[in-house]
Amino acid sequence: MTTSTPTPAAVLDTRAFPTHFETEQALEDYLATPSRELIDDLARLDGDLMILGVGGKMGPTLARLARNALPAGRRVIAVARFSEAGMREMLHAHGIETLVCDLLDAAAVAALPKCANVVFMAGRKFGGDANNPLTWAMNVHVPALVAQAFSASRIVAFSTACVYPFVPVTGQGAAEDLPPSPPGEYANSCVGRERMFEYFSQQHGTPGRLFRLSYAIDLRYGVLADVAQKVWRGEPVDVTMGHVNVIWQGDANAQALRCLAVATVPTSPINVSGPETTSIRWLAEEFGRRFGKPVQITGSEAPTAWLMNTGEAERLFGYPQVPLSQQLGWVADWIAREQRLYGKPTKFESRDGKY
Repeated sequence: MTTSTPTPAAVLDTRAFPTHFETEQALEDYLATPSRELIDDLARLDGDLMILGVGGKMGPTLARLARNALPAGRRVIAVARFSEAGMREMLHAHGIETLVCDLLDAAAVAALPKCANVVFMAGRKFGGDANNPLTWAMNVHVPALVAQAFSASRIVAFSTACVYPFVPVTGQGAAEDLPPSPPGEYANSCVGRERMFEYFSQQHGTPGRLFRLSYAIDLRYGVLADVAQKVWRGEPVDVTMGHVNVIWQGDANAQALRCLAVATVPTSPINVSGPETTSIRWLAEEFGRRFGKPVQITGSEAPTAWLMNTGEAERLFGYPQVPLSQQLGWVADWIAREQRLYGKPTKFESRDGKY
């Protein structure tokens, strides 16, 4: 499939953030703007990049970000079923090649071109309890197929904070050496995903990282949008799961790509999110202040939550480039103008592992 030649991208300038995003196109263009650090890290690597499971909330902008950061002549290949109309055409317009593949098909996975760098984003979460066998197949069987097929590649595999048990909100958050012990089938299937990549990394010496991400956001989805929307609509905000970590999607995608340059053998976990332990009650009250609306609170804060210690990511990559205060302003503006949302709530309130 032919693609257009991408135009050179600007470099992210965090000295002058946009005041708001007028359109989704402006938002996506900003999310696809690389930092100088990302450009430098990818320049140190050899080979092309393949993104497996590009069709989710983060995949398209990660693909565009990679395309804008990689040196000319290095291919970005996006792989998915591409059930969403127009996505392949959009990616082609930005210089990204696409391949249609059902990752549950072992022969199709084995036949994919072997790129030196792989970002694995496929998985099943929302509605997973409606078909637990499929959830386990996507989250455990597919990683085993990919880990074997790409044993000679670097693999950054998206995972989740949900592999951890709840930890005290007064502590430092779960560090990477805390053994996984999560509630619910979905979270345990995510442990299984990690174990498959770990096993085959040990067997084949495959370098990689297990990218344990907690609550990436843009303006169309995420914990901030969930809370802001409830306040805007006058709906109660449940604070039982009273604290979270969040990170701007652009920062999360940039750190995922930068993990390729700090892959380990065998693969190892890295926690990625914002450094702040953020109070849901405080978020609701802050959005209420910005909107000039009363806030309804229900429940009381549990003493534990899914929280992570992101010190290792900060050591490697520095603090996220977009601070929480800037994210709040952007989300408040988006919600107040009633712009489009994905309609995919995070269900951050859940404490039983069911989504």
